[in-house]
Amino acid sequence: MTVETSRFAVGATLTHASASTALAAGLARIDAGATAVDCAPLGQFDSSALAVLLAWRRAARAKGRVLEILNVPADLASLAQVYGIDALFAAQHSSGPAGASMPL
Repeated sequence: MTVETSRFAVGATLTHASASTALAAGLARIDAGATAVDCAPLGQFDSSALAVLLAWRRAARAKGRVLEILNVPADLASLAQVYGIDALFAAQHSSGPAGASMPL
């Protein structure tokens, strides 16, 4: 699998209204072998984004893989911290240097 097929990106919006569609699309990519999701395009989101990311991680884990979550927006990282789930993510924070790791 190439880098292009092992990584997929979320859309610009991931809210309650788009969560089901995003979940299904991400699960299909994980089924196809994706091991990373890029959150850089994410500009509008709510707590549904966290639920979708958690579901994707569980799906990858069920297949014996780890889903890397990349370029997490600072506000999403803060939301995860408020919900007490920031430690569940091994992600990258978009305000850090490209490729730098920071827990979500």
